[in-house]
Amino acid sequence: MSTLNLQSVVYHEGEHFVAQCLNVDVASFGDTEAEALANLQEALELYFEDAPASDAVPVEDAEVRSLTLQGA
Repeated sequence: MSTLNLQSVVYHEGEHFVAQCLNVDVASFGDTEAEALANLQEALELYFEDAPASDAVPVEDAEVRSLTLQGA
């Protein structure tokens, strides 16, 4: 069994926490940060049952940045 290290971000949205993987387009949510991350892990395990690990794009030194869009 191989190991795959993935990066994720967790943020509060409404009444829930959202956990989003930065390496592949997979996200999940929960009532707590820990629940959101556990749900994300389960979703990623299911995702990689059908997709090769090579689908994961490397992400290094991710930082949150704010952007302002005019007229959006």
